[in-house]
Amino acid sequence: MKINNLADLNALKEEANKRLEVKWKTKIVVGMATCGMAAGATPVMNALKEEIAAGKLENIEVSQVGCIGLCEYEPIIEVFEEGKENNRVTYVKMDAEKAKEVIKTHIAGGKIAEAYTIGAGGEDNISSIENTQFYKHQQRISLRNCGVIDPENIEDYIAGDGYFALAKVLNGMSREDVIKLLKDSGLRGRGGGGFPTGLKWEFAFKQDSDKKYVCCNADEGDPGAFMDRSILEGDPHSVVEAMAIAGYAVGSDEGYIYIRAEYPVAVKRLGIAIDQAKKMGLLGKDIMGSGFNFDLEIRLGAGAFVCGEETALITSIEGNRGEPRPRPPFPAVKGLFGKPTILNNVETYANIGQIILNGADWFSGLGTEKSKGTKVFALGGKITNTGLVEIPMGMTLRKVVGEIGGGIPNGKKFKAAQTGGPSGGCIPASLFDTPIDYDNLTAIGSMMGSGGLIVMDEDTCMVDIAKYFLDFTVDESCGKCGPCRIGTKRMYELLEKITSGNGEEEDLDKLEELGAHIKSASLCGLGQTAPNPVLSTMKYFRDEYISHVKDKKCAAGVCKSLLSYIILEDKCIGCTACKKVCPTEAISGERKEAHAIDQSKCIKCDACVQKCKFGAIIKR
Repeated sequence: MKINNLADLNALKEEANKRLEVKWKTKIVVGMATCGMAAGATPVMNALKEEIAAGKLENIEVSQVGCIGLCEYEPIIEVFEEGKENNRVTYVKMDAEKAKEVIKTHIAGGKIAEAYTIGAGGEDNISSIENTQFYKHQQRISLRNCGVIDPENIEDYIAGDGYFALAKVLNGMSREDVIKLLKDSGLRGRGGGGFPTGLKWEFAFKQDSDKKYVCCNADEGDPGAFMDRSILEGDPHSVVEAMAIAGYAVGSDEGYIYIRAEYPVAVKRLGIAIDQAKKMGLLGKDIMGSGFNFDLEIRLGAGAFVCGEETALITSIEGNRGEPRPRPPFPAVKGLFGKPTILNNVETYANIGQIILNGADWFSGLGTEKSKGTKVFALGGKITNTGLVEIPMGMTLRKVVGEIGGGIPNGKKFKAAQTGGPSGGCIPASLFDTPIDYDNLTAIGSMMGSGGLIVMDEDTCMVDIAKYFLDFTVDESCGKCGPCRIGTKRMYELLEKITSGNGEEEDLDKLEELGAHIKSASLCGLGQTAPNPVLSTMKYFRDEYISHVKDKKCAAGVCKSLLSYIILEDKCIGCTACKKVCPTEAISGERKEAHAIDQSKCIKCDACVQKCKFGAIIKR
């Protein structure tokens, strides 16, 4: 069906809702994002369909959805039943056999298969994800459709008011109206820079040019970040629609989505969404009879982290090596192919449609005074509930980690959280109550970034974690400017010297001096932020650096060169288990006598610690 006007769009929405509400009395969805499929969601989906067919069960829809959020519990299936008290039941850690049991017990038998629900064995007997601490503190705007609709079915998107924001814009709003609405909403770029979106669009709108471009940055390269990927896998039409709105607002008829080639599922679903939108007349010429033309193309990136920087990304789309350009001129003045260009990331675009439909006051009423709306975070590291969350700006780190994230596992203590990936900084436990927004994070030496949030416990060495992130940026530097290319390498060498036990006190001064020079002299954001993990850990965990340098000790027991493996005589029973697994014959001792480790032979492989059942071997 081709949509020629608003009436056609309304008719399709009504038809889609009838299909969802009338034909299917029971709906079963399977989380089929990358995380779900990697955990085994495809056999689960097949098993559900096979069992339903074998039992000749009717009026049951089984469909794929994107990321439901709790990656820790994949594969996940959810059962929605019209008119039931428990009308949404979440089953976790599924496999094919468990999926068949759910069909037999719940769908055919009418009883919840309690052994497999999300709250199985818990005191509260929770059966639905929406009643968990993980979910109920969230406020989903960018993720509103993820885990809810079939990302490969445009009718599912339209049933939830999809493309109605575009219709509203094309049927009664001027370009100036759209830009003013975004400026009033307070939406800031979610890619890390936090620049006001409406202001960026206004700059491009005011340029007098025969051609303008709209680009999307889906080149998500931060270690531990998967926010943009999940949106594109679960709700690609929200980005397609928003880019068309952006095209109308700035006067562009062509857009590009630059996405990592390592995201095959997102690339596939994005391609399907673009094709569906074109066939329905929601992309292309004379969209909905408005006279407005806009088309989209996908460009695959090779995985260079530097292409997350806007000028490097633009250079890559042009077919050249992804290297940053000096600014000004900024892309809104001179961007892709030398023409005015706006560039926003996936999450920023995912907010646009909802702001158009609900108004600037609605969006600006969320969050804080200077950081409006919500933010998506990828929770990872030493945390109970790893996954994808969307929270109002201003929520404290304590609430995100302690309540939504479920706290630190195994009774360990919270030590720090890294926000902003390799460009960000570490937030210590002393700042656990810091509200998460652009300005507060910047004030304490970190940054919002795109939304990766890595949690660390007491067993983390902060010198080693700084070295890890710096190693990443050294590899990802494009090499165009000396401060980044050479400076980050010199900083890494100093950290390697410190963690290997050869550090000197003056090395700490050198690190700080180098970091300051790199931040001030680098050409683009990669180099300007690369020292952040080092400088922030030196600020809040300087005692660990001093311990590594002066005492030649790593309190967390991570830096192998600073460790000694010791056998405690009062605990060793002489079972010889450690001796048998030592690859260098560094352990000596007779049966039923306390053993000893020759430190000159020990390679610190940890095999003896893992083999000892009596806790007789310690790292010191």
